Amino acid sequence: MCFQIPTLISCNTRRHRHQGRNRNLSNLVYPPSSPSSQVLVHGGLWNCHSAVLKADFITALASAQSLDFLALTETWITPENSATPAALSSAFAFSHSPRPTGRGGGTGLHLSRKWSFTVLSFLHLDISSFEIHAVTTSFPVKLHIIVIYRPPGPLGNFIDELDTLLSGLPVESSLILLGDFNLPSEKLQSSCLLPLLSSFSLSLNLSAPTHRAGNTLDLVFSRPAPALDLTVTPLDFSDHHFLSFTLSLPAISANTTSSTSTTHRNLRAISPSSLSSTILTTLPNTHSFSSLPLETALFLLLLQGQQNPLQPPANLWLSDVLRNNRRELRLAERKWKKSQQYSDLCSYQSLLSRFSTEVTAAKSSFYKRKLEESASDPRKLFTIFSSLLNPPTPQPHTTLSLDDFVNFFEEKVANILQSFPSASTLPTKLYLPHSSSLSHFSLLSTDEILHLLHSNNPTTCPLDPLPSSLFQTIAPDLLPFITHIINTSLSSGHVPSTFKAARVVPILKKPTLDSLDVGNYRPVSLLSFLSKVLERAVYNQLSLFLTQNNLQDPNQSGFKPPHSTETALIAVTEKLHAAKATNLSSVLILLDLSAAFDTVNHNILLSILTSLGITGSAWQWFASYLEDRFYQVMWQGATSAPCRLSTGVPQGSVLGPLLFSFYTHSLGEIISSHGFSYHCYADDTQLILSFPPSDTQVSSRISACLSDVSSWMSSHHLKLNPSKTDLQFIPGTTSLHNDLSISFDNSLVTPSAEARSLGVVMDDQLSFSSHIANLTQSCRFLLYNIRRIRPFLSQEATQVLVQSLVISRLDYCNSLLAGLPLRATKPLQLIQNAAARLVFNLPKFSHVTPLLGFLHWLPVATRIRFKTLTLAYKAKNGPAPSYLMAMVKARSAPRALRASSTARLEPPSLKTHRKQTSRLFSVLAPRWWNELPLVVRTAESLAVFKRLLKTHLFKEFLD
Repeated sequence: MCFQIPTLISCNTRRHRHQGRNRNLSNLVYPPSSPSSQVLVHGGLWNCHSAVLKADFITALASAQSLDFLALTETWITPENSATPAALSSAFAFSHSPRPTGRGGGTGLHLSRKWSFTVLSFLHLDISSFEIHAVTTSFPVKLHIIVIYRPPGPLGNFIDELDTLLSGLPVESSLILLGDFNLPSEKLQSSCLLPLLSSFSLSLNLSAPTHRAGNTLDLVFSRPAPALDLTVTPLDFSDHHFLSFTLSLPAISANTTSSTSTTHRNLRAISPSSLSSTILTTLPNTHSFSSLPLETALFLLLLQGQQNPLQPPANLWLSDVLRNNRRELRLAERKWKKSQQYSDLCSYQSLLSRFSTEVTAAKSSFYKRKLEESASDPRKLFTIFSSLLNPPTPQPHTTLSLDDFVNFFEEKVANILQSFPSASTLPTKLYLPHSSSLSHFSLLSTDEILHLLHSNNPTTCPLDPLPSSLFQTIAPDLLPFITHIINTSLSSGHVPSTFKAARVVPILKKPTLDSLDVGNYRPVSLLSFLSKVLERAVYNQLSLFLTQNNLQDPNQSGFKPPHSTETALIAVTEKLHAAKATNLSSVLILLDLSAAFDTVNHNILLSILTSLGITGSAWQWFASYLEDRFYQVMWQGATSAPCRLSTGVPQGSVLGPLLFSFYTHSLGEIISSHGFSYHCYADDTQLILSFPPSDTQVSSRISACLSDVSSWMSSHHLKLNPSKTDLQFIPGTTSLHNDLSISFDNSLVTPSAEARSLGVVMDDQLSFSSHIANLTQSCRFLLYNIRRIRPFLSQEATQVLVQSLVISRLDYCNSLLAGLPLRATKPLQLIQNAAARLVFNLPKFSHVTPLLGFLHWLPVATRIRFKTLTLAYKAKNGPAPSYLMAMVKARSAPRALRASSTARLEPPSLKTHRKQTSRLFSVLAPRWWNELPLVVRTAESLAVFKRLLKTHLFKEFLD
């Protein structure tokens, strides 16, 4: 039980200077003990008229007032603006609800990081008369906080909608309803608002006028008790005044609810050399181990014991000078509240403005210094950028429990498996047998192990004993132990049980989805860093074996160097463009699988491994890898009991996509037998059928193919999802089949005008207009957010950020846009122009050509040409996918020709109009290639070619 501090009661008599400061302890009044202690909560309300340009001031205000929460109205934060919420989250937690469309509006809450809260969703209510943002807190008090903003104008449905809203909350709960009601005093008294809120036991906390014009527009209602010490403070930054108040609420017992606070480990306080020495003195000699599981478990346990304790994140730019200024500000505030003199108010406002300016300057100086220190470390740079651009995601408000997620994930896979044949019934034809075999894995040297450790992305999951970046730093000292663990696993054909564990975190797929529906969560599987290093050692040897023996499907591009999503999409669009050039119509079908990786049958997979020629300890390693895997679900700080996995390949793993690719290898034969072509990227499968417009059997051919595909899927324990399968019709000319509809598996699939494939929006005219529009919009949002944090960035840091977030998006799969007219790609060029101006912090009408030259950025149309020619070089000289190499052909000279004619490509001989073939990679690449100077075409390496090509294109298009 918490004891309250005794209160000193005394008369406010004037004391002469010569009188001493003797205390009369008899005046101490001790409050009665109560089993439920009270907590004083300090709150605030302000209509800020745009938080976008006042983020640092709002943070400074909340800090200076020592507020537990600050409600904001008219934030003017747009849905795409993530930089402002990130700035408001620097020292506090911030959650908000922007106005969905149009300018202005928006509500939000600034909360202490010591508080635990979830955002309330009212998506099921049709609220149109006011804007709302609400949270429920669970520590240190149980409280519903509802912030509303009602735009000026008639009441309309305001009273009815507010009644519906409040009726959905528990009657006995503590509640504070506050915001800008835009109801002057006379209108407030004549409305039904006060009687309505009184019926919900909400008391109006009367205050002085809250608007510069003398109206009381900002109101605070609370239950079970009214707010105390409500004070109205005029501020120069808005025509609405700032309201502060205190609530006395029952405290939550620490035994009942604990705060979910954000913590971190200060890795800079750890000396890698000292850590290595400590671990090495603890670890026994590798020769003393007789059991791989024991050795692995002990090694990980000793690493975990060396972690430093978790700490709350510090406000790193809050210096001693700022703390002193904050104390002066609080003194000035108390002086004004006591005197109510205008001069004291002006002094307080001046100090508040100065403190806000100093916070902004300190924050800017801090981030500029951090960015300069991290200039040579891209990973650290992007960590800083992420903290500036992306606010922490608040926990969604939901009543779902840990068991709800465990049961849903288990039942989803179980329900799919029930529809399949018996696990003992294997498909008749699994794979083509091969004479070569992989009977064992080669052991790795310490140098090879070290390379694997540093080539892996240093992501950290709860299963890791140390942060992966720190583990990579001390890895050279621990190499004998790591090498022994990995080589013992490879030679014995056994995977340690600690490497078979996964942690699954449910993530809401979209913030707008219903957080109470367990089906709206995506299970994200997390694996330990060292287990992925072991997988990488196996992956490299398995990939080499498959490549050397030509066992991989040439139409499978998933996670297979030098394949990529771009080369996969080129293969698909090339077929579609070629059909269109010969007046053939085409159908593109994008198959969707339900939980594809989770339902892979282990018996079938191991049989396929055998037919591939994998035997001995290598086969035994895969059997051990698949056997006895388990996962635990993590939700709201709790972890479930282990759940065994009897099917599936682990998602998020290194080997998973490769195992899945040859698990589905024989599907290609089924598709090809119906005259379809296909292309795969991991579990994304695309079917293509081209046909003359007069063909009347198209629907039946498609239905027959999909029916056989569905049967094959079922026999291999994969579930085809007809409702999410996309069908796209690409007409060659005027076609009879533009209303094509296909029925299979008791579902009707109709053509769609657009479909997303591997991150690119495909339209039925292959114009990519929708893709360009979506790309332009997303890049514009990114530039908007970067502009918000531009004061904290140097020119060099801004260039790195813009290139990584914006220019990289313009370059993604941009070779698909080759051959489009300049007017089609002009929106992308405008984005690049805006990005260049942002780097140099110049006005929007500044001439951009010199800026592109200084940044060494090729214009968008030229970047498309650069990418196409780079792919042509790879196709001509390797390495490149076989399907890409088949699209280009070196020109053969029958007799000795001049040197300038060598190293050319032979364009295909097509009996169609040039305009109809202008989008084909096989036509454009040779044409652009042959226009290059000889010195560029004959470059000895890809790096030299790209350097010479960029120089040539700069001279041609920018000089």
